[in-house]
This record gives sequence, C-alpha cells and structure tokens, in this order.
Amino acid sequence: MGRICLWGSGLAVIAVLLAIIGLLLARGGGALSWEFLTAAPKGLILGTEGGIYPAILGTVSLVAVASLAAAIPALLTAIYLVEYGKTSAVAHGINFVIQAMIGIPSILTGLFGYAFFVVTLGFGISLLSGGLTLAIMILPTLVVLMRDALQAVNDEYRLVGASLGVSRRYLLQRVILPIASPHLLSAVLLAMGYAAGATAPIMVTAAVVMSRGSIDLFSPVMALPFHLYILFSQHISLDRAYGTALVLVLILLALNLLSFYLRSRYGKRVTSHD
Repeated sequence: MGRICLWGSGLAVIAVLLAIIGLLLARGGGALSWEFLTAAPKGLILGTEGGIYPAILGTVSLVAVASLAAAIPALLTAIYLVEYGKTSAVAHGINFVIQAMIGIPSILTGLFGYAFFVVTLGFGISLLSGGLTLAIMILPTLVVLMRDALQAVNDEYRLVGASLGVSRRYLLQRVILPIASPHLLSAVLLAMGYAAGATAPIMVTAAVVMSRGSIDLFSPVMALPFHLYILFSQHISLDRAYGTALVLVLILLALNLLSFYLRSRYGKRVTSHD
C-alpha cells in the first residue's frame, strides 16, 4: 500500500507538469514562430505584434549576473560550513540566517534591492541592480545545495588525506571539489532556473515594458516574467502571453534537465571509492 502511495504521488507530480505544458502548448503553441523568438514587441498596443527577443535576452542577462554574483560567495560559505566550521557557533549562526533568508518573500528582497542598489548605490533601474537583487534571492538556496553536495562526498577521502598528512586546502582543491563539481554545477543550474522565473524582485529593480534589446549593466531590460505579467494583467494578447509562458517554461525545463543529467551521469563519483 505504501509503495502504491509513493508511485501515485510521483505520477501525480508528473501529470501536473504534463498538464501545464499541454495547456501552454494548446493555448500558446500557435504564437511561436521565428519572428516571435527573434523580434521585438510592437503594435499599436505594444505586444500585440512582434516578438519577445529583448525579453529573452534580458532574462538570460539577469540570470547570468545573478549567478556570477552569487556562486562564489555561496561556494565559499558552503566550504566553511562543511570543511572548517561544522559544529562551531558561527556555523550554527550562518545556518540559521540561511534558513531565515530562504523564507523571505521575494517582493521583500526586491524592495531591499530597490532601496540599496537602485537608490543608495545609485545604480538606478538597471540590469546590474536586478541581477544583484536576484543574487541575494538565490544565495541561500545555492548555499544549501552546495553544502549538501560537499557533504555527500565520502568522508573516507578526508580520512585518508588526513592519515597521509595532506593539508586540508590541498585535499579540498585536488579531491573534494573535483569530485563534487557535477553537483555544484547542478546547484548553479537549479538556482539559475529559480532566478529566471522570478518576477517581483525585478519589477522594482530592473524591468521595463520595452527595451531595444541592447545589454548595458546600467540600463533597464525586458524580462520574460515581467513581460508575461504585463500581457496577462493588461489583457493585451492572451495567445502571446501563453506563448511567452511556454518559452519561459521550456527554458526552466532545459535548465532542470541539464541539472538532472549532471547529477545522474556524474553523481556516482561523489560517494564512489574509486
């Protein structure tokens, strides 16, 4: 009975995902075309014609800035928690702060980003402000995922290294990090998907209704989640809104599938004795 419940739960999740994709394909598949993917929005009411290329480019740029800004601090924090801090009071404090940050609503992160990056530092509504705000949003998730990746490495590697007199730093650089690298990269990909779908933080820090598609750190950008919000909330074009949602979901699926491939293809190295 328990096995049936577990299988049923798994199949239910898959069914929900397939239903969402099926709905988006049925309602938005007709909007997809080469022009839709490569042209800018246009029309008497902006968005009724043209495409979403600036929004795709803006989303990719925001995710890139966020990932670059968050990955190194998250990795250093995870290394400290697993390899150096462990049961120290500082490590307990960091873990508490990380758990608290994960529960913060994204709109509050957006308001902080607006107050700090847009106003205080003077970056304005820009790609840089939005990317750094998203970096703050994904940082605690990245730390948790990277911490788990490092903890999954078999402790025998550490014990053997210590018995041979190998320094902790050398062991980390030459053994632990290379073994955990597929899972670390997988963590970054999952965080990128999380950032790509965020709407609230970029609404007040980076996104605009229309841009020419040029990328400048100190200029605002279009983004798929915000463009989708505009299309739906203003009832501009439901077909194009569903098409935009379909493109966004496909991007998220691609990131998650690549993450899953890395974990399944190279994940055995983490606990292997070879």
